[in-house]
Amino acid sequence: MLFNSIDFAIFLPIVFFLYWFVVNRNLKLQNFLIVAASYLFYGWWDWRFLSLILFSTVVDYSVGRGLLKQENPTKRKLLLWTSILINLGFLGFFKYYNFFLDNFIAAFSFFGTEIKGSSLNVVIPVGISFYTFQTLSYSIDVYKRKLEPTKDFIAFSAFVSFFPQLVAGPIERATHLLPQFYKKRTFDYSKAVDGLRQILYGLFKKIVIADNCAEFANLIFNNSSDYSGSTLVLGAIFFTFQIYCDFSGYSDIAIGTSRLFGFDLMQNFNFPYFSRNMAEFWRRWHISLNTWFRDYLYIPLGGSRGGTWMKVRNTFVIFIVSGFWHGANWTFIVWGALNAVYFLPILLAKKNRNYLETVAQGKALPSVKEFLYMLLTFCLTVIAWVFFRANNIEHALNYLSGIFSFSLFTLPTIQNKLELVTIFLILIFILIEWNGREGQYAIYDLGLKWKSPFRYAMYISIIVAIIMLGGKEQQFIYFQF
Repeated sequence: MLFNSIDFAIFLPIVFFLYWFVVNRNLKLQNFLIVAASYLFYGWWDWRFLSLILFSTVVDYSVGRGLLKQENPTKRKLLLWTSILINLGFLGFFKYYNFFLDNFIAAFSFFGTEIKGSSLNVVIPVGISFYTFQTLSYSIDVYKRKLEPTKDFIAFSAFVSFFPQLVAGPIERATHLLPQFYKKRTFDYSKAVDGLRQILYGLFKKIVIADNCAEFANLIFNNSSDYSGSTLVLGAIFFTFQIYCDFSGYSDIAIGTSRLFGFDLMQNFNFPYFSRNMAEFWRRWHISLNTWFRDYLYIPLGGSRGGTWMKVRNTFVIFIVSGFWHGANWTFIVWGALNAVYFLPILLAKKNRNYLETVAQGKALPSVKEFLYMLLTFCLTVIAWVFFRANNIEHALNYLSGIFSFSLFTLPTIQNKLELVTIFLILIFILIEWNGREGQYAIYDLGLKWKSPFRYAMYISIIVAIIMLGGKEQQFIYFQF
């Protein structure tokens, strides 16, 4: 079920009504309703894969109960590895089987040996990378004794399958989200209104900005050999805003929807395109995934505590694994490695903790230096996104060679008036984001002190923009991950 669909527009009010007006006096019934609604939400796409979520839930719940009763270090480690291998085994089979098989065959062919293998026509379950990492956080934290294992199977099931963030995050830690299912929840009008505001802004980002950008990004990338360098730059910029508004828009809707039911989810994006170097960018982009890799992979490997070799190794490991998490394609691996190359000099120069505060905090405009740093970081990000979007490595390299040609200095080809409108919408969007960059989301406190007619006029304007300026419906990009 898509957030930007009629189905969800009907589903959400019904669940909201049942949650607050029918089962509101019984915490267990509220949690059970969340589980039922979440399974319906996910099963709307393909009911067959509900068994995967249920099986993962049972495995990790059982592992947690086992860890509670077990003090023997070897047996505790065996229980942890049971969770890790089962969860990553499913993820590896559905997402990476064909990738490894094809590359295995290609490697033998390179050395003159022909072997045969049968690829599988496997449908990747939506959101498997997200809920797999979420359940793993529970098992790992229980093993490390950071979290008391739960006895409440319904609450744990609700944590694993919580529909607002089930298929595209944020990837919540068990230490943060699971305890919220134990506590009685009362309706908070101000929290609900704030949730609706964030949902509205998320829909604007997805439907008005991302979907319009997608149309022209797809056109230019799919026919890149036909366009000048300047047009290819424009296509890369369209994709840069498409992926940000598509994914952060989903996160906004997920976080806002959670607030309607009395839950707080972590912020997943913090205005990353206003970053002054790549270290700041990665603190602000897909925060839930990057902090997951930091805590469960980078730090256990030694983090940045060791010598130069360890810092280099760990940096490349975490970025390449992050790239591979996104998909079974060499383009994602190269994208991850390229970002490691961007990040490493900052780490070695010990400047990775610079710029912890918001750019130009309390000011209307950045300094010239800050602007130039933001521009450089943005340009490096755009180049990296070319690999992320390209069909394969050859396509990415050809696209970049087309950009860095003499045709870069020509005027870009504009397809039609709608493309000009999309460029104008991007500029308006940048202004909105800049104005609200110190809030949880761009319109977090916009208009709160205005008189009611003006405040509601703003909401109506956003709704009209969604209806009148929305692009052709596109699936959320991160559903494929």
